[in-house]
Amino acid sequence: MIKMLRTGLSVMALAFLFFVQTVEVKANELEFQEKASEIILNTLQAEPKRSFLRKAYKELLFTPVWMRENSLSPAAKELFEYIRNDHTLNKNGKLYKDSSILEKMAEDMYAKADNIYAKVSLEFKISQLYKGYTDYAYFGSINWGAFNARISNLMVNDVSTEWVLHRPDVYPSKMLGNAALGVSLKKQLDKAVPKAYRYRVLQKALQKYLAMRETGGWEQVLLFKKLKPGQHSEGVYSLRERLRVTGDYISCDESDESNRYDKCLQKAVKHFQARTGLKEDAVVGAGTLKELNKSVDERITTIRLNLDRLKWLNDRASKRHVIINIPDFQLYFEEDKKLIQTMRVITGTPKHPTPIFSDTVEMIVLNPYWNIPKSIIQKEMIPKLLRNSNAMAKKGIEIRAGWGKDAKKVSAKSVNWSQYRYSKTVPYRFAQIPGKKNALGKVKFLFPNKFSVYMHDTPTKHLFKKNKRAFSHGCIRLQQPRELLRTFSTFNDNIDFDKSQKILKGKKNSYLKLKEKVPVDVVYLTAWVDYEGRLQFRNDVYKYDEMQLKSFRKW
Repeated sequence: MIKMLRTGLSVMALAFLFFVQTVEVKANELEFQEKASEIILNTLQAEPKRSFLRKAYKELLFTPVWMRENSLSPAAKELFEYIRNDHTLNKNGKLYKDSSILEKMAEDMYAKADNIYAKVSLEFKISQLYKGYTDYAYFGSINWGAFNARISNLMVNDVSTEWVLHRPDVYPSKMLGNAALGVSLKKQLDKAVPKAYRYRVLQKALQKYLAMRETGGWEQVLLFKKLKPGQHSEGVYSLRERLRVTGDYISCDESDESNRYDKCLQKAVKHFQARTGLKEDAVVGAGTLKELNKSVDERITTIRLNLDRLKWLNDRASKRHVIINIPDFQLYFEEDKKLIQTMRVITGTPKHPTPIFSDTVEMIVLNPYWNIPKSIIQKEMIPKLLRNSNAMAKKGIEIRAGWGKDAKKVSAKSVNWSQYRYSKTVPYRFAQIPGKKNALGKVKFLFPNKFSVYMHDTPTKHLFKKNKRAFSHGCIRLQQPRELLRTFSTFNDNIDFDKSQKILKGKKNSYLKLKEKVPVDVVYLTAWVDYEGRLQFRNDVYKYDEMQLKSFRKW
């Protein structure tokens, strides 16, 4: 009994001692927090009002986030671990190295029990690291200001274009505040990673290519003339190895892996051609060879650039979604994030680039009029009229005195067109009437926007056979407009597809207002992962890659 009593008293004594120590630790920690807050407040008075540190700690009420009295905070440990495990980061870059240095500094600081001023100094450095990492991970390396200045310069030189941005829905200062309140920083950082456009899968593709670089990448393919199926060439060996590295070539029973260009290797070449937007003919000509011999470093740079573009795209939450990728010259129609329709498109030429923007398809026009933009009237129509006053009539283009509904037709011969060649206004409306000659074809899909860009049919069907299809004045020409009309009719009960087909046989202009509108995004991606999980690359048709890489930030 006495022994049991002694044991009970011992346990109570230990519990009391633990309680006292815990209270003391908490008191010491509270004292540290208060003193650190005072130092932070006083130190940041000298910082510019708009500086990151001053704004961030003002929102935090000058409370330290990363440093505790005797150890790093859980948020700091999570930040260091997160950066360490980010395989997309350049391990030789400043950001990754700074993280390693600061983590080691913290370890040494707590081992030596440095004073509070040293800890606050490190607090600030970790906050700067956090800003750098969130800038890299969620806002990217493209200097959008510099890029927009470059394309504004193009506008001055008669090339009209624009790239409309959508700020990533990420607020690092808010995550920092949550972390200070004990919310897991790792969970917040994970949640902030973009989800649209298969961003995470493209990240994994980047990791794969970084690993390829670590093992030496790939050798150049050595071919001195066009290689066709069945031929023999010493260059076949380097071709096979090149495609093996990127997973395009997989050994098969039909191949003896000699210098003969066999069916197994032909299949691999076709797979590669499909991934790079080339004609899938298994012929290794100059175009295919050029793509094969782009280095692993070039491909990594392109992937990084496009990851950063994805961050600034419109992240749609709608059931349906139309995407037009300019370098791919392709339209994709999604429903519940799954591909339900795709078709070839024709986009603007480099001198008349299709803008990068977002809007909503609201209306479909059958047998549309083409109201010709002022820029085309002045640059193309008036010069033709000056040579031949009957030029517009031959193309079925009416000229009317103004834009009003009752504006009267005007005879081209009655106007002195030279006075409007370079004027600020043209007081005439040029409209091509519905019919086979109409530049908009038989169907137009309207999504009202300041660029006057829309999707439409075209009489120039032969151009869809080409791989590179940058031929329009900026609008998007569709290979299968009637099939797209059919798709819209499946979820708009006010659109009767069969009735629409009868209207299209004539020339009557008809408007179909959509009950279920569909968002459309015109994007510019030269690298992405498709719906089947294949990494795709395309050529830089507008030279936007080139422009953005001139001021691409390195981490």
